[in-house]
Amino acid sequence: LILFLLGLAASGSCQAAAAKPNVLLLFADQHNADVMGCAGHSIVKTPNLDQLAAQGVRFTRAYCQDAICVPSRTSLMTGLYPRTTGCLDNGDAPVSQTKLYPLQQVFQSAGYLTGCFGKRHLPRPTLALGWNHSATVIAPNQDPSDENYQDWIQTRGPGQAEAFEKDHKGSLQSDMGCHISEVKPENRIEAYTALKTKDFLRDCQKQGKNFFCWASFHGPHQPYTPPAKWAALYPVEKMPLPASWNEPIDHLPPGLQNWRRNTKTPWSLAKAAENPTLYRQYIAYYFAQVTEVDHFIGDVLAELEALGLRDNTIVIYASDHGDFVARHGMIEKCAVSHNVYEETLRVPLIVSWPKRFQQGATCNSLAELVDLYPTLVELLGLQRPADAPKLAGRSLVPTLAEGKPTGRAYAVSENWSQTTVITDRYKLG
Repeated sequence: LILFLLGLAASGSCQAAAAKPNVLLLFADQHNADVMGCAGHSIVKTPNLDQLAAQGVRFTRAYCQDAICVPSRTSLMTGLYPRTTGCLDNGDAPVSQTKLYPLQQVFQSAGYLTGCFGKRHLPRPTLALGWNHSATVIAPNQDPSDENYQDWIQTRGPGQAEAFEKDHKGSLQSDMGCHISEVKPENRIEAYTALKTKDFLRDCQKQGKNFFCWASFHGPHQPYTPPAKWAALYPVEKMPLPASWNEPIDHLPPGLQNWRRNTKTPWSLAKAAENPTLYRQYIAYYFAQVTEVDHFIGDVLAELEALGLRDNTIVIYASDHGDFVARHGMIEKCAVSHNVYEETLRVPLIVSWPKRFQQGATCNSLAELVDLYPTLVELLGLQRPADAPKLAGRSLVPTLAEGKPTGRAYAVSENWSQTTVITDRYKLG
């Protein structure tokens, strides 16, 4: 009888877990929203993101709240604008972190297992806490975690750790930060992020626990150092230049003008103006890293499907900010004078849960990354503490489930030097 009752209790626990959806947040760093096949790009190969978009809703006008890593990620995970968090630049730490209640902590309080793998890059200490398991691909002192890539790469065969170090040193000495990596594709940081994510998914499935998992890929962020396998897909000589690659310097803000006049490596834009092949190489390597991230996203999604978890998992894809990809003659995000440009502010956003949301739909109305927090609160019935600040975003559930416009009249992005307000037709920066 005791065994029978224990069996019923375990069965009831599994059924309760199955009744609540899981959340898998797939994330990239510095992914230009136009550089996806599903966004109409004619060259870049993103079959897994294209498939995800076919199974969900793609937002064509989603904006980050600050086109720099830490402030953007802080806004995403707290659902608050940078002006509220106090985090407007990478070195900033919110004054009162204990009152911000990032998503992972709210999920953990609701009984979810939480995992973060890859590049977390949230302010320490409090906002970085709340994960049952974590593994970082950046310096462990920046992302204190259970495991880290730097230790793992040491175990991956002779020369691999040295090749990884060479990627970064070589890129600093190379024009446009471009360098072909000698790290084997299966030993790259994107592979490590996918590996640790899959381990976590298997563990959650084995335990019968719901999860909130943030798989945060480092690419296609600089340095632009793809392996030859991915670079071969994009021959440098065949890369088209954007129409604005040689935009007159005096059309740009002062900060960008200074970058365009730079002759030193790695951001040797003045040299690239005389030798456009350097721009073509940067574009090719950026595309290669986008495809690399897409490949490992497919790896994670295949594992989710194999574990029988896909139907009960909300899958989200987004990025913290964009990349110029040579438009306006610029490279990466140029963290000065950049926070007004579509290339850096607009981000990919795909949300998929086939059993409840629309499939293959496109939303052209305004959205913000801060909208994800209230969307998940509504969908999962998450409870925030009574002293939590009011969320800045609005729930996207009516858009996802019924195809309604988001109802947002404007979007806001702000950093330490620039604030930009975007409407359907205009932009004020």
